[in-house]
Amino acid sequence: VIGQPAKSKRPKEPGENKIKPINKKVKPKIPKMKEREPADSSLKSQSILTQVMDKGRFQKLAATLSLSAGQSIELRCKGSNVSWNYPSYLDTFKDSRLSIKQLDRYGQLILANSTAADTGEYSCWLQLCNGNKCRKDETKTGSTYIFFTDKEELFVPTPSYFEIVYLNPDKPAVIPCRVTTPSAKVTLHKEFPAEEIEIDGTDIIYDVKKGFIYQHPTSDHKGIVYCKAESQGAPQISIKYHLLYVEVPKGPPSTTITASPSRAEVSGSVHVICTVLGEPDVDVSFRWQYPGQESERPVIIQNFWRLINRESGHTTRISKSILLVEDFEARDAGNYVCIAQNLQGETTVATEVELK
Repeated sequence: VIGQPAKSKRPKEPGENKIKPINKKVKPKIPKMKEREPADSSLKSQSILTQVMDKGRFQKLAATLSLSAGQSIELRCKGSNVSWNYPSYLDTFKDSRLSIKQLDRYGQLILANSTAADTGEYSCWLQLCNGNKCRKDETKTGSTYIFFTDKEELFVPTPSYFEIVYLNPDKPAVIPCRVTTPSAKVTLHKEFPAEEIEIDGTDIIYDVKKGFIYQHPTSDHKGIVYCKAESQGAPQISIKYHLLYVEVPKGPPSTTITASPSRAEVSGSVHVICTVLGEPDVDVSFRWQYPGQESERPVIIQNFWRLINRESGHTTRISKSILLVEDFEARDAGNYVCIAQNLQGETTVATEVELK
């Protein structure tokens, strides 16, 4: 209505427009706490590893991933100092398909034109460094096992057609016939007598990432075996594995030394032989000390090893180092010392060579 006096407006108080119920107690709102992720190591370990997808998308990786052979893959790990682990043969052959770079905020691994042989574990972790000393940050790691499936290659290819597997009574033994297709049905077979080996899930188990595992190897398990895999087509056969039973006491090398002859003539030659008997899969290294060493007396040193079968079906590794002195002189007479070393320690033995 024209001419009606305007109502005086006062500023509204904050929240005044809301209708409040009368005589009703209002519970104070408690902000919801974000549920903490369970302290599960598998979840925690996936926190820094992602796969780069199409159109710049990223995907956190599960414990396993299946891709078709031929595909390329890019993985990223958050952090300014990232280390990587991947199937070792990619290093052995210095494969140009593999590219690893460290950028400002993440490490990058690219594998182009994948093959069945690339099947395996891919992992990364953050390095914590203080000066030249670095250690692995156990709270910031990532890992996934990638199957590069290939109908023509059900088994992950290996560089050889025959492998030796050592059966130690005090540790599990692995028959490493891994497959590229996780759904493949895999069985284990003995070559002689020709029969399928029963997998009971207790003494012998199958792990798709490792192969068949003998939990408690015995001498009864020795022999030649192979694996067979089936997946929507004709079955395929793996390479053969020669299972050798081993029972050698653990410890520093069991070492002996002999000189031939122990009394040498001037201008003659002397062989000093250092011999170690030990576990087939334990490497032994040798060092020598001899009379003419300080004057840089030329000598010839040869190292070699071979496997020997002993009684009860046991297999032992015999390692030898032979030091040859030619044109023997008076200065060559004295003590010849051999130091043999393995992972458990070292053993020192000596023999004297006299001048005739």
